[in-house]
Amino acid sequence: MDRKKALNQYNQLSAQTSVADADPHKLIQMLFDGAIDRIATAKGHVQREEFEARNEMVNKAIAIIGGLQDSLNMEDGGDIAENLYSLYEYMTRKLFEANACNSEACLDEVSSLLGEIREGWAGISDKIVVNG
Repeated sequence: MDRKKALNQYNQLSAQTSVADADPHKLIQMLFDGAIDRIATAKGHVQREEFEARNEMVNKAIAIIGGLQDSLNMEDGGDIAENLYSLYEYMTRKLFEANACNSEACLDEVSSLLGEIREGWAGISDKIVVNG
């Protein structure tokens, strides 16, 4: 087995184990990390003019942001949930723009926004109680 294939299998197993062991709060953090990682990878593909690979990574980031959007509790979340929903829609539009225009600036903007939300989310981990 070549090294790249072995590393991919290890990473996949590691991710599966992390998901299985994670509480709901940690799962959301993992979604933020996954989206930020896909955007960083897409940016590298933009720089190397690897358009098909860029498209794949941007689409994966869009799917993850859709997952974050779907996880919002719109009934109980009030203004925060509504604002996050709108922000996720904006990010999705910016990622479509990044894909269409091959724009690093759009990728950077979405990555920065996700990083800020992730930081806030990480800051509340001590304050929430997960019912099991």
